[in-house]
Amino acid sequence: MVMKMDENSFAQRLASLRMKKTISAREMSLALGQNPSYINRIENGRAYPSMQCFFYICEYLGVTPAEFFDPLNADPGRQRRAAEDLRHLDARQLDIIQAIIDEFLSTQR
Repeated sequence: MVMKMDENSFAQRLASLRMKKTISAREMSLALGQNPSYINRIENGRAYPSMQCFFYICEYLGVTPAEFFDPLNADPGRQRRAAEDLRHLDARQLDIIQAIIDEFLSTQR
């Protein structure tokens, strides 16, 4: 389920995904072909990307637009790799993994 995101959440999500990749705002701005303060201005709510630039941002961060707007997915790349790896497991292995997941989730509630 993708949750609704406001402007402030957009900026926070961008900063979070960028920092997870240990990339500076300046470095990312320049890599996107923008001026050095571009990403910083977005993260501070002073600017918003065009749709085209948003797609470039997602590509640069290695996330899909849906993953960008899913704040419950803290590490989209890792989650995507795990889901792909699960496809190679047999039913018994999947049962074991599901039991581990259930145990982790039960301790968080």
